[in-house]
Amino acid sequence: MKKLPLLFLIFSLFLAACGDLAFAAPEPATTSTPTPIPTSTATDSPSPTPTITQTFTPSPVPTTTRVFQGPDAVNVPILLYHRIDISPIGSRYYVSPQKFEEQIKLLRDWEYTAITTQMLVEAITHGYPLPPRPVILTFDDGNLDNYNTAFPIMQKYGFTGVLYIVEGFVGAGGYMNTEQITEMYNAGWEIGSHSVTHRDLNSLDPASQHYEIVESRELLQAKLGVPIMTFAYPFGVNSSGVVDYVKFAGYIAGMGATGFQWEQGRGNLFVLQRCEIQGWEDAKTFIRFLPWWGDPVFLPTDTPTPTLRPSRTPIPTYTQYPTKTPSP
Repeated sequence: MKKLPLLFLIFSLFLAACGDLAFAAPEPATTSTPTPIPTSTATDSPSPTPTITQTFTPSPVPTTTRVFQGPDAVNVPILLYHRIDISPIGSRYYVSPQKFEEQIKLLRDWEYTAITTQMLVEAITHGYPLPPRPVILTFDDGNLDNYNTAFPIMQKYGFTGVLYIVEGFVGAGGYMNTEQITEMYNAGWEIGSHSVTHRDLNSLDPASQHYEIVESRELLQAKLGVPIMTFAYPFGVNSSGVVDYVKFAGYIAGMGATGFQWEQGRGNLFVLQRCEIQGWEDAKTFIRFLPWWGDPVFLPTDTPTPTLRPSRTPIPTYTQYPTKTPSP
């Protein structure tokens, strides 16, 4: 019986320990207040900057009072270009972009104003009010550089021109396509025919002449959807039979390519005088094709390139001058 209190004591301690385990209050869970995520605003991440397409701002063209001219003889220089590019072989048909811009800028500075061929024809046939210094700028063949280079330069100085398109070249490599041609037309340029295949018309039979002259107009009008009113003879070559086909086709005028004057009239309405601007021309030489000159201050200034003098190396006096052999 002496062992009972000891057992009772052990049993009591056991129950106390279990009670602590069973009924102990759980510790409160630690909760943390979430950090608020800042709401993004329009200024958190920069928006992409839109790409700005550069466009030429045309220079202001002087406002001129038109003067009634004609009928018959009128003075209108017609300038002829082919390529506005750097020639790889020094071809006469290439005018460099720098020279071309100098020439166009000079025309602007000397107050020339571009007119259309229809205005010229109207002045010749019936009389028409023209600006005091009219000019027509023409481009033969439809080369791609007419669109890429000549077009923006002309826009920059407030000029439009006339494209003479070879119908068979449209869309070919190195030539303008229909979209580019119509874009220039919508910007105020005129479109004329330069035949279908650019052959010497005098070397062809009448059926081929008809195709090159008459049908080229029909094909271009169908392809471009614009009126084709004038014809430029390939190489400037023509004859009475060729001119007859130009008249028969319904063109209002024809463009030559070998003229050196600016006098236009009824007598040469279908072989108008055009002055070809060749690659070697600069602003100072091409002014001979212009009937009206302006202030020479606008002419480009030549900057001579200094010639470096090599240092002189003394040479013996006996070799400085040739020794004359005495006559026998």
